[in-house]
Amino acid sequence: MVKPFVPQLVYVEPSALDYSLGKELVHKFEQMGVEIRQTTSHNQIRNLPGENDFQRYRIAKSTLVLGVRKTLKFDTSKPSAEYAIPLVTGCMGHCHYCYLQTTMGSKPYIRTYVNVEDILAAADKYMLERAPQPTRFEASCTSDIVGVDHLTHTLKRTIEHFGQSEHGQLRFVTKFAHVDHLLDAKHNGRTRFRFSINADYIIKNFEPGTSRLQERIEASAKVANAGYPLGFIIAPIYLHEGWKEGYTELIQTLESSLPASAKNNVTFEMIQHRFTKPAKRVIQQNYPMTKLELEESKRKWKWGRYGIGKYVYTDTEQEEIKDTLGSLINTYFPQAKIEYFT
Repeated sequence: MVKPFVPQLVYVEPSALDYSLGKELVHKFEQMGVEIRQTTSHNQIRNLPGENDFQRYRIAKSTLVLGVRKTLKFDTSKPSAEYAIPLVTGCMGHCHYCYLQTTMGSKPYIRTYVNVEDILAAADKYMLERAPQPTRFEASCTSDIVGVDHLTHTLKRTIEHFGQSEHGQLRFVTKFAHVDHLLDAKHNGRTRFRFSINADYIIKNFEPGTSRLQERIEASAKVANAGYPLGFIIAPIYLHEGWKEGYTELIQTLESSLPASAKNNVTFEMIQHRFTKPAKRVIQQNYPMTKLELEESKRKWKWGRYGIGKYVYTDTEQEEIKDTLGSLINTYFPQAKIEYFT
């Protein structure tokens, strides 16, 4: 079982201490005996220990930075929400395929923002502008926030804020099972709690440092019993030997493990594996022994947003993925909603 994340090293931006959460977290980490250093800005961590890039990358992934989020302009390219809500940047997981490896670039450390009330006030303005239409916020565009929230409780604070809102809806996704502190949050059904799940082959080979499938499924049952609307993201859908059997086993295990109450309002999102040329370079640098298949000639090239092309599966393969997983979900979760396949 993956233990809840505890940073090996904590950096503090000076202005973080102007906020009660910043002071509280510094005190908490002092009590835990974690080394605490100062930094001028959460964007400028220049003296990370490590003798080479490989070591520095791994130390960065276990480093937490307490900062203040100054830019409160929210944006999202996700098909499942109108806006991103920036509570955390970075992740302690080591998923080989993760797009954060390229978007985070030279800053793979984890940043948590202590000015939560400022962030929530900015979210309220966006809700007001769109009212009476509902406004959906995604809290995991740049992080796996559940992985750090047992320490900060910023997600819990946000869930309760949205629980009291009239037009706001919150969404996030996680690969971590450390959800117990979120079960009593007053969410009022306004937060969809989603878990990233995958065939065992993918989790075992490409998702080190995250909770195992059975742990995620057990956590999802707890979340459903706590009354949260539940969702699952199957991502990345990755073609490997025996992939159809692997995904069949995944959906069957999920169906047999979930309480009946969880199956009525469940959603599924499906995302095929894709990569860019810059991502391939970074993945092979950070995980030189990876078994991840990154052969451009086996893929279809597709224009992405912002002018960056990506390699996806061929049209025939995509149809097969869509048909196979769509059929499994419709068979085992007939009342579920498939939100998209991309």
